[in-house]
Amino acid sequence: MMIVMTPDATEGEIAAVRSRLESVGRLHVLVMPGELTTAIGAIGDPEGVAELGLEGMRGVDRVIPISRPYKLASSELAHHEPTVLEIAGRLVGGGDTFCLIAGPCTVESREQTLTVASAVAAAGASMLRGGAFKPRTSPFAFKGLGAPGLEILDEAREQTGLPIVTELLDVQHAELVAEHADVIQIGARNMQNYGLLEVAGKLGKPVLLKRGLSSTVDELLMAADYVLKEGNEAVMLCERGIRTFETATRFTLDLSAIPWLKLHTHLPVIVDPSHASGDRRLVGPLSRAAAAVGADGLLVEVADDPEAALCDGPQQLSAGDFGDYARDVAAHAALTGKRLA
Repeated sequence: MMIVMTPDATEGEIAAVRSRLESVGRLHVLVMPGELTTAIGAIGDPEGVAELGLEGMRGVDRVIPISRPYKLASSELAHHEPTVLEIAGRLVGGGDTFCLIAGPCTVESREQTLTVASAVAAAGASMLRGGAFKPRTSPFAFKGLGAPGLEILDEAREQTGLPIVTELLDVQHAELVAEHADVIQIGARNMQNYGLLEVAGKLGKPVLLKRGLSSTVDELLMAADYVLKEGNEAVMLCERGIRTFETATRFTLDLSAIPWLKLHTHLPVIVDPSHASGDRRLVGPLSRAAAAVGADGLLVEVADDPEAALCDGPQQLSAGDFGDYARDVAAHAALTGKRLA
């Protein structure tokens, strides 16, 4: 429910409404001061709110039901303007910036990571991605270097100035990953790991949340609410392809989700064309398409030698080709009025 206060409601009247809502004990209460009036979001128990008789309290204009299952991620409740995140001086979201997050699928060695970091930084990347802990379908596949990989990412940040995006897989690694990462990535397989989402929300770092392999956009936004409800408003959504009946590509990149999300949520929308396609020859066209339909940025995999990569080599761009790729993407982002951040 959303409680809209009158334009002349006093601070005391607003506090009284909030106190009445918090007395229910099953609600997440969010006060949203506006230019003309204040709104108070009450999330979690609409029947309990209805029983409070808030319409009769001083300063209350009206009580409005919120129909969408996601609340905090919705542009209806908390934000009518897009959320803009600032990460180590790089802007993500809003109307005129486009963010390139690039780097190796997995941190394999110091030399490999520093080589790729230098190449993507020179070509205009906003952040460096790299997996220290990797989820793999096979338990026998390379699962990353772990803590030593995080230290290599630290060195890459020191050399290039690029903020680090890396994945959190397990709550036992939460504090360790937070010490090294500028952005916490939650992978597709963990989108509905709600305990992990709550922990990520409490770490005080921006969160990049990937859409699950078979998840709807509503489910993606409800997962985002798990992070947002912990008081962490720095969330980026990531469309990375979903499972359909089609087998020509690794997944089906849902381009329609991008403008839909831009209509219904205030959060930045990032696209991962690498995992969607599974084929580096398709990464460029899909990236340009994502930029042209309004994405706020891209998460793309880049290797110094893709053929020798220990993880997802076929979908990784070559570091030597990344400059041309970035220029093409920037030109298509410009079609929607965006420039590289």
